[in-house]
Amino acid sequence: MDIKKVVVIGSGTMGSGIAAHLCNANIPVTLLDLTTEISTNARDRIFKSRPPLLIDKTKINNIKVGNISDDFDVVKQADWIVEAVVERIDIKHQIYEKIFKSRKDGAIVSSNTSSIPIKVLSEHLSENEKKDFCITHFFNPVRYMGLLEIVKNENNDLNKINDLKKFCEVELGKGAIVCNDTPGFLGNRVGVYAMQIAMTEAFKMRLSVEEADAIFGRPMGIPKTGVFGLYDLIGIDLMADVLKSFIKELPKEDKFQIVAKEIPLVKKLIDTGYTGRKGKGGFYRINKSESGKVLEALNLETGEYSPSKKIDIKSDKVDLKNLISRDDKYGEYAWSVISKIIKYASSLVPEITKEFNDIDEAMRLGFNWAKGPFEMLEEIGVKNFFDKVDDYQGNQFLENLSKTKNEDFYGERQKYTEIETLGKVKRKAISLDGNSSAQIYRFDDYNIVEFTTKANALDYDSMDALKKATDKPLIIINESMQFSAGVNLTYTMDFADKGDFRSIEKFIKYFQETCKTLKYSRHPVVSAPSGLTLGGGFEVLVQSNFVASHTNIVIGLVETIVGLIPAGGGCKEMLARWMNTEDAQKNPNFAPLKVFDIIGYGKTATSPVEAVPMKYLMPDDKQIMNRNSLLEVSKEILNNNKDFKAPSELVFKLPGESVRGEMYKILDKLYNDKIILDHGMEVAKELAFVLSGGDTTIDKEISEDAFFKLELDAFMKLIETKKTQDRIKHTLATGKPLVN
Repeated sequence: MDIKKVVVIGSGTMGSGIAAHLCNANIPVTLLDLTTEISTNARDRIFKSRPPLLIDKTKINNIKVGNISDDFDVVKQADWIVEAVVERIDIKHQIYEKIFKSRKDGAIVSSNTSSIPIKVLSEHLSENEKKDFCITHFFNPVRYMGLLEIVKNENNDLNKINDLKKFCEVELGKGAIVCNDTPGFLGNRVGVYAMQIAMTEAFKMRLSVEEADAIFGRPMGIPKTGVFGLYDLIGIDLMADVLKSFIKELPKEDKFQIVAKEIPLVKKLIDTGYTGRKGKGGFYRINKSESGKVLEALNLETGEYSPSKKIDIKSDKVDLKNLISRDDKYGEYAWSVISKIIKYASSLVPEITKEFNDIDEAMRLGFNWAKGPFEMLEEIGVKNFFDKVDDYQGNQFLENLSKTKNEDFYGERQKYTEIETLGKVKRKAISLDGNSSAQIYRFDDYNIVEFTTKANALDYDSMDALKKATDKPLIIINESMQFSAGVNLTYTMDFADKGDFRSIEKFIKYFQETCKTLKYSRHPVVSAPSGLTLGGGFEVLVQSNFVASHTNIVIGLVETIVGLIPAGGGCKEMLARWMNTEDAQKNPNFAPLKVFDIIGYGKTATSPVEAVPMKYLMPDDKQIMNRNSLLEVSKEILNNNKDFKAPSELVFKLPGESVRGEMYKILDKLYNDKIILDHGMEVAKELAFVLSGGDTTIDKEISEDAFFKLELDAFMKLIETKKTQDRIKHTLATGKPLVN
C-alpha cells in the first residue's frame, strides 16, 4: 500500500492538526468541511498557530481546501480518508456512506474519534468495507504529541493495518501503537483513570490542589501541571463529558466506574462557568487586585479561592521509592495514587493489548509521562510493591507476578516499534557511569550521555559526564521531553546569593573547557536534540561535530532575556558561522551585526527549517521526523565518520570599536523608543563588546581561548549586578522573564 494522497474531512482542531502534519511530511492533503469558507479559515488558523503546527510555514498552500458538496470528488483519488468531524454518530454515519460510495477500491478510511468504538462506527458498513476501516486516534497538538493509536478489530485486514502503522511511523514520525477496540483505547483509558485517582484521593485525604499537583507532577515523572492544573487546561466541562462516555461504555464492575462518579464541587464549577482556562478559571484562576494579577487556588472543602501557595516537597528528582516511603501525607498520597494506577493498568492486560509495555509507551507519548505504570512498578521493585500492596485478587498479571517475584519482569522496551530506540539500547549497555545530573551508557565502540536533571538543565556534573564520555565516539541524546533548557540558573543563583562569584566563574570556565573538549575530541561527537535546546544546551550542540535534530525543537540563545550573555561559546560559534558567508567576506561588520541582532533579541527557532536561516543549525545537519529514529541516525553518522579528524581551532579578525559604534547607534534608537530600558542597555553593551572582539582592530587575531575570556568576563560582570540577579530570580519564581 502506497499512501500518496490524503483527504481529511472536518477542519476543527484535530482535523486541522492532522492536515498540517501531513503537510509537514510533504504528503498532498485536502481539507474538507461543510463550506470552503470554513476550511479556508481553518487553514488560516494553521498558519497563525502558536506553537506552530507547521514545520515550514511557506508550505501552507500545499494544504488544499474545499467543501463536502462541491469538492467530494477528491476522495476518489485519495489513498487514505480521515474523518475528523464532530463526535456525533449520526453525522459520522452519513459521512461514511458518502465516502464509501466514492473512494477507490482498497483506500483506507479512518476516524479520529477518541471514544466511539469501531463496532458502533462501522455498524452500517459491508464486510468488505469493514476490512479497510479503522480508528486513527491522534493526540493534540498533532505535530507535537508522539502518540497515534491505531484501533482495529476482528474485521480488519491486518496487513493493511500494519502498512498504515508503518506509514505513520516512517512518514509522519508517530509512535504508532496498534490496539484493540476497547473504551478509551490505551492512553485515555489509563491516563484519564490516573487523573481521576489523583483527584479523588486528593479530596479523600483533604489535600489542597497545590499539594496534589506538587506530588502528581514532576516527582512522579508527570508534567508539572499536575492533575488540577491539567483539568483546567483540558476544560473541566470537557472532562465531565469524557467521564460520562466511560461510564456509559465500561462494564459496571470496572474500577473506573468508582472514580468517574460526579463530584459536587466539579458540577458547581461547570454550572457557574468555571470550566478552566477557557472560562472564568477552574481549580486555579487569575484574580486582579491592586497589586496586579494574582494566581488563586480553589479550596476543595470550602469552594473558596485564596492566593496559591508554592509547595516545596524538598525533592526535584523522580525517585518513586523515596516518594512512596515518605512518612507524611505526601508519601501516603503518592503511594495510594501510584499503587492504584499500577493495579488498574495491569488489570487491563491482555484485554486492551497483549503487550503490557504498550500501555507505558501510550502514557509516555500521549501524556508526556517519564514512566508508564509498569516502569513505575519496575522502579519501585516487585518485592517492595507486594510488601505494601493489597487487594489485587482477580488481577491475572499481578497474581502471576506475586508468585514469581521476578524483579526483571519488564524485559524489552518499546515493542511497538522495530526502530532501535534509545530506550531499547541503553538497557544493553556494557557498563553504566555518570552522576546525579547525567548518565553515561558505555558500549564497545561508542558512548551515550543522557542528561537527567529537571528540563535537563546543565551544571558542573553534567559537564563532568560529557568530558568523561569523550574517550570514545559520543552521542548526546535524551529520552525526556527536552534536550536541555540551558544552564541550571538555580544552581548558579545559589552561589550568587552567598556572594560566591568565584564558584560561578569556575563553573563557566569548566563549561567552556568541556565544550572545547567536545569540539576538538579525537572522536566524533553527535548531538541529537529534541524539544528545548536553549542557551547552554545549544552551546553543547553547536560545539558538537555533528547534529541529528528532531523536527520538533525550540532552539536558540536566550540569555539576554534574563540579563546575561551566552558564555559557553555561543557567541563565538555563531560569529564563526556568520563570518563564513559571502556577505561577511565583503563587509567585516556584517557578521558581528547579524549575530548582535539574533542574540540581542534572544531569537528562537521552532523547527530546523526556521533554525537553518539563523545558522542555529546548518544545512548538512540531519532533520528527522520520528524522534525514535534519532539514535539510529546518530549511530549511522558515527559509522560514516570512522576517519574523523577534529576541526582546526578558530581564529577571529574583528573590527572592534568601529562596528561597536554601529551597534550603539541601534541601541540608542531602541532606548529612545523605550523598547529597551537601562538594564537592557547594560546587557546589550556587554554583548556588543564581545561580538565586536573587545579592544581589537581588524588586523589583529583573536584566538578561541581569548574569545572564551571575552564571553566569561562579560557574563561575570552582569551576574554580579543586582538587576540581573533580580531578573533571574523572577524567571525562576514565575517561569516568565521580567519585562523591561
